Amino acid sequence: MMDNGLGATPEQLGVRPSAELAQRFLTQAFGWMFGGLLITAAVAAIVQTSPSLTSLIGRNYFLLFIGQLGLVFVISGAIKRLSATAALALFFVYAATLGLTIGLIVQYYTSGSVTTAFLASSAMFGAAAVYGATTHRSLASMGAILFMGLIGLLVAMLVNLFLHSPQATWLISIAGVVIFTGLTAWDVQRIQNGTFAAAIGSMEKAAVIGALALYLDFINLFLFMLRLLGGRR
Repeated sequence: MMDNGLGATPEQLGVRPSAELAQRFLTQAFGWMFGGLLITAAVAAIVQTSPSLTSLIGRNYFLLFIGQLGLVFVISGAIKRLSATAALALFFVYAATLGLTIGLIVQYYTSGSVTTAFLASSAMFGAAAVYGATTHRSLASMGAILFMGLIGLLVAMLVNLFLHSPQATWLISIAGVVIFTGLTAWDVQRIQNGTFAAAIGSMEKAAVIGALALYLDFINLFLFMLRLLGGRR
């Protein structure tokens, strides 16, 4: 796919991929996303059955977090230089490492509350994805607002690490659910409109970046929902 030279997205140019091509964009992105979620779930299940692994993750949680951030930056920042196969492999590695984190986190909640949070986040994610794929309204302006809200959310979470305020945790969790539900709709629309493909120049690589975006939307939506609905052990 050729660069238009002005850095404009298909949406800004007022063009859209054909219905068939848009469907291929979404199918590939969602396919890789679900693959990543399956890997995360499998690794999390292994963590649940291994106290020694749980202890190891707990002792090295900060290093694991830094490594996960590094993988996201590598995939996103070097996507044009990576092959589609390498980008997909890194995405699956990231999904596996996040399974370690998820496996550790869910141990603090009852199995019933984890199931409830998963079902609730799945329903909200699905509804947002359908809206993003079917609405004729441009969500570009909403995406910019949500991104600013995400920055504010990160700052609030950092501050609350020192405050340990239950009220702030509750408000942050509600804001997180709202923001990542909105981001889901926005990301689906960007994938379907060919925004990722136009920016990267490859449908296969765009599918990986789209999968990563949707994967992060769902995981964060689930974690914030777990904070709201989860019952501690």
